[in-house]
Amino acid sequence: MDHQHPDKKASRHDHEKHDHQTHHRHMMKDFKRRFWVSLGLTIPVLLLSPMIQSWLNLDWSFKGDNYVLFALSVVIYFYGGWPFLKGLKEELSDRSPGMMTLIAVALTAAFVYSSAVVFGLEGKTFFWELATLVDVMLIGHWFEMRSVLGAGKALEALADLMPGEAWLIEEGETRKVEIDHLKKGHKVLIKPGEKVPADARIFEGKSSFNESMLTGESKPVSKSAGDEIIGGSINGNGAVKAEILQTGEDSYLSQVIGMVKEAQGQKSKTQRLADRAAFWLTIIALVAGFGTFAIWMFMGRDLAFSLERMVTVMVICCPHALGLAIPLVASISTSLSAKNGLLIRNRTAFEGARNITTIVFDKTGTLTKGTHAVTSVESYKEGISEEDVLIYAASAESGSEHHIAKGLSAKAKEKELKLPESSDFEYESGVGVQAKVNDKLVRVGGFVLLEKLGVDAPEDQDTGAETRIFVLFDKDLIGSVTFADEIRESSAQAIKTLQQQDIKCKLLTGDNEKVAAAVAKELGMDDFMAEVLPEQKQEKIKELQAGGEVVAMTGDGVNDAPALAQADIGIAIGSGTDVAAETADIVLVNSDPKDIANLLLFGRATYRKMVQNLWWATGYNAVAMPLATGFVPGLMISPAVGAALMSLSTIVCALNAQLLRRVVRD
Repeated sequence: MDHQHPDKKASRHDHEKHDHQTHHRHMMKDFKRRFWVSLGLTIPVLLLSPMIQSWLNLDWSFKGDNYVLFALSVVIYFYGGWPFLKGLKEELSDRSPGMMTLIAVALTAAFVYSSAVVFGLEGKTFFWELATLVDVMLIGHWFEMRSVLGAGKALEALADLMPGEAWLIEEGETRKVEIDHLKKGHKVLIKPGEKVPADARIFEGKSSFNESMLTGESKPVSKSAGDEIIGGSINGNGAVKAEILQTGEDSYLSQVIGMVKEAQGQKSKTQRLADRAAFWLTIIALVAGFGTFAIWMFMGRDLAFSLERMVTVMVICCPHALGLAIPLVASISTSLSAKNGLLIRNRTAFEGARNITTIVFDKTGTLTKGTHAVTSVESYKEGISEEDVLIYAASAESGSEHHIAKGLSAKAKEKELKLPESSDFEYESGVGVQAKVNDKLVRVGGFVLLEKLGVDAPEDQDTGAETRIFVLFDKDLIGSVTFADEIRESSAQAIKTLQQQDIKCKLLTGDNEKVAAAVAKELGMDDFMAEVLPEQKQEKIKELQAGGEVVAMTGDGVNDAPALAQADIGIAIGSGTDVAAETADIVLVNSDPKDIANLLLFGRATYRKMVQNLWWATGYNAVAMPLATGFVPGLMISPAVGAALMSLSTIVCALNAQLLRRVVRD
């Protein structure tokens, strides 16, 4: 078991993140440095090459110039080509020949043959082709590293959100400390304009907090005593005092970064397909390269020409673009999603968003605000006032964390009612609660509870979109409480957006049929399922799937866990710092329906980019390979031109992946 202190774990996590980024930066600088050195040496190689001199109608030859060419090329081959030679060894050790194998074989063939010509073999040298090939490959990898680093910038920006210092309150004194010093339970002062140093709960003061970089919520959120604030969010105009809740790896930000890194490291079906295609393209390129060499030799062409065609085929068919096509899109989409409050835990499910035909919405807290404000209280018994009904209901529900319990507690507090102690609390999911209050067995629940107890419901059941619960002394109905759960402003537009994408929207709720029908009608939904107990939700998802539907389910990740796991895509609605929804494929930090629509649309856009990159990478090779062989009359590509085309295809894939950022902005 790991007994490390959270702060030490966090430091290690940050160190690993730093190492990862440093490694990529080092690689980028290494390719850049090798490129400029190789380019500098390439200029004299070009000037001394007989073929270049004949093109320019010049003669700069001198005694021993071949040895000078050889010496320069040795440096270019071993220094400039070292990353590819090293890659060849690694790929062959892993028994997975790929891009590095092809490049290294092509470079080595050109170098060994040209060196042999210098020392007596009949033929012509390939030194200028070798030098330009190394230059183009190095600059291609340099730009690739820049793209990969760019893809991680959103994630890096998240990691950099935490401030370095905080104002710690101890024994009435305030002093500035390093953020690593903070522990759970510490009290801190957060001044106007400062960043929140860790996940915390306000105990004094009021202010608004900008959480846009953490949750995607553009408007500042007002917070006061009792409210939780997220580490990394920015305080507005008020000064607040808060108690630290989470630090290190347990903090919201660390969880988000961990989720994003895990998702970026996952390979979806699309990625595995691309990897397989890249492997076979390598095999095809090796076979085609050596085959081209053999055919030209058999047809009577000289060794130099045949070797040049072989090198060109191998270079132009490098599966570089194919290897970059999917990972770069995946990395960018995952980082951008996290920045906008969409946390992807399962990449395959996210990419599968394009296939969704039906989305099932849990009502409370998703389409509605889940506030459950009490609108009316009724008494059905003489001698029992409406206040009594409220007192018994609130006391019985005091052991629950349900929205109903919070609504009752808020109303009792508003009316300044004193609630008696309750005991023997029991909760039955989807039915209701019971508890002993003033020595009476008090039951509180909806129509399902009345049906279970065999108690007739009052005749005036038409509450429209409101929710009603009943209060009973054992099986004796004494009154009811009605709640209004306000529909979110963005719900209707989200439903409309999804329906425009030919996605059916269905409501799933434990509420009675009239409440469900009223909400579904107001939002223009396709269908609703009412009075569904939590354990029945999974069966409802199965029924839809059995009917041929590809189903996405939204819920709170706790009561809806079986249904979320059953759905083709499980979307958990987060709340503040709660992002650990283990059964969900995707977690939405904000409980906002528009994010669900954005998620599915972004999933489709991501898959489109992947397919576009795959088509480009494979289509390019299908066209380029025949041209590289030299068998197409009138079309002959040199190794350097082949390398340029191969690098261009890689850059096109990288730029196309970057266009995902425009999808988010739009």
